[in-house]
Amino acid sequence: MPGLLASVHALLGAQARPTPIQALSLKHLFKRKLDAPANPNTDNAWLQALLAAETGSGKSMAYLLPMLQDLKLAELQDASGAAQRAKTHGLMGPRALVLAPTHELSRQLSGFAKGLLHNIKLRVLCVSNKNLPARESKSVTAAQMAKLADAFVEGDDAAGPEMRKQLGEVDVAVGTPAKILEMVKGRNWDYVEPPEEEWPVDDRGHKVAPRQRHLGRPSMRLERVEWVVVDEADVLFDADFEQQTKTLLTAISEARGHPIDDHPATHRPSPETPAPLNYPYHLLLSTATIPSALAWYLDTHHPALTRLASPRLHHLPATLQTEYAAWTGGNRQADVEHRLRRVWHEDALHGSARRSKVLVFCNKNTRAQDLGRYLTEKGIATVALTSTSDARLHGSNHHLDGFLRPFGRGAAGKDGAAGKDGAAAAPPPPSEEQAESQDKAGWGDVDKHPHVLVTTSLLSRGLDFAPDIKHVFIVDEPRNMADFLHRAGRSGRAGEKGKVVVFGKTKGRGSSRTKEMRKRVGALAA
Repeated sequence: MPGLLASVHALLGAQARPTPIQALSLKHLFKRKLDAPANPNTDNAWLQALLAAETGSGKSMAYLLPMLQDLKLAELQDASGAAQRAKTHGLMGPRALVLAPTHELSRQLSGFAKGLLHNIKLRVLCVSNKNLPARESKSVTAAQMAKLADAFVEGDDAAGPEMRKQLGEVDVAVGTPAKILEMVKGRNWDYVEPPEEEWPVDDRGHKVAPRQRHLGRPSMRLERVEWVVVDEADVLFDADFEQQTKTLLTAISEARGHPIDDHPATHRPSPETPAPLNYPYHLLLSTATIPSALAWYLDTHHPALTRLASPRLHHLPATLQTEYAAWTGGNRQADVEHRLRRVWHEDALHGSARRSKVLVFCNKNTRAQDLGRYLTEKGIATVALTSTSDARLHGSNHHLDGFLRPFGRGAAGKDGAAGKDGAAAAPPPPSEEQAESQDKAGWGDVDKHPHVLVTTSLLSRGLDFAPDIKHVFIVDEPRNMADFLHRAGRSGRAGEKGKVVVFGKTKGRGSSRTKEMRKRVGALAA
């Protein structure tokens, strides 16, 4: 579609070349839709595909382009589209859903999609406008992400006044499964009152009944949905997230008049005795890893799924260098501070007035918060962001300003495509004069402007960080190599050079774990 192509060129440049996963999308996903009937009524008319590729390889554009083109073609071919929108009874009636595990990722994906639509005029809305306060947790895993993927509260309305203005006028809705389910079913739809023995006790020893919760008003209908994208599918089909994801996928099928039985009574499904789920809509899954649980689920319930995988799946980006840093045996926070200052010393040696930004991953909220406080006390302006941070309540990604990749020409948003070796184009670095003026203005002054972001796995999934982030520090051993791939993959994105620094013990008790991890990391870099 010329208008969509013009938007891609405006975003990435006219010389943009597809990455391997994008080339596979162009070959398989666009052709499938051109051959499909305008109003398919059979199971095999709907596309099911998996896009699997390493971090920073352009998966977002690989799934957005075929979806957006098809939505626009359908709109042009269907003169009754406006009438259909009018039949949503005052509720939002999107034609496509893009699901993500966190509000931060939902917002970035929404912004990236909007950047592709200046010429074809589709309507995209991010429904992750605000977060509820979350309880303190020791670390952020898929379980914590699932709890955090709740919607904001605006009376009994899951949409809120600003979103209400756009109801019925949305082509693509982007958000977490929990948020979208809340909009479909009403706030508190899944609330279960705890039994009396679990009620809290007041100062007098009397049990206190929980506050009564009312079912809120629905604000979204699903019968018009023809495309569903599950981004970060390895998370959204994780044991902690899968119930929400599957409930939503089933609800869409039911709304479209094609109920799905995902619990067959005749036998326990498995890859050997599959129970295919033929959803009445196009389903695209995107992931940087295929853990065994996801592979089992796909083999069992989507055996005919088209699988598109890049050659470097389950490998680190080729432009990412790995370095190992040994704990000195003293203050580990001081070790991190020392390595940070070394990064900026190396910047100065290379004649750069602009100081690199560094992303630091910890396993626990308390560890991230403590390290953030320590670095700030040592004169290093630091942002510490965890699941409980107040900054996440503001309903935007401004708390990540200066760290996320900006939108606009030459800035591919969340992994686009172009540049050398088919990688995404990055904004050009500042000239020496610009860098010098920026340094004088404080841009390179690490004690005035944050150059360090300390976080947990909360921000390791999908987010596209700015090219300024050349270094990722991993100060706690990841749960598994998939977790390592996602954390390390926040740098070295889109063909840019990057370095991941892995801290660990090299002597004495516990050093064997570090040696084992080095072997496994080495295999990822091969």
